[in-house]
Formats: sequence, structure tokens, C-alpha cells
Amino acid sequence: MLQSYKKNLLHRLKIARGHFDKVIAMIEHDEYCLDITQQTYAIQSALRKIDELLLEHHLKTCVRNAIVDDKDVDGKVKEVIEVFKRK
Repeated sequence: MLQSYKKNLLHRLKIARGHFDKVIAMIEHDEYCLDITQQTYAIQSALRKIDELLLEHHLKTCVRNAIVDDKDVDGKVKEVIEVFKRK
């Protein structure tokens, strides 16, 4: 994985982990439900961005290399399609 992506992804994952920890603490302390929900939306947003970055990296590296090397292009495209189908 390219270092720039790795650094960005790890940073975003740590932020998401902080949101998870906050939600756990909020539930343990019986905080207001809508405040908790707001935090869960932040988690979902963070995870969506992480998914976008992972897909971007995959397309720019693995899929691009398969196209350039003319190796298993159809397989790489199928992998991406399968991920989107599960979404």
C-alpha cells in the first residue's frame, strides 16, 4: 500500500475508533439518545470515507497494474463489482 494512503487511512481509522469509544462511554453513562445517534453518524461517515480511500487506492494500483500488465483485468473488475454489490 502506498505510504500516503496508509498514513491517511490509519489516521481516519483512529478517529473512527475514538468515535466508537465515545459512543460506548455515552451508552454506559446513559446519555441522551440523539447525542449518541449523532456520534454513530460520525462513525458511519468516517467509515464511508475510509471505504472511498481504499477503493481509490485499489483502482489506482491493483486494477491499474492489471490493465498495464494485461493480467486478469476481468478478475479485478469483477472484484470491484462484487464489493459494490455487497454494499
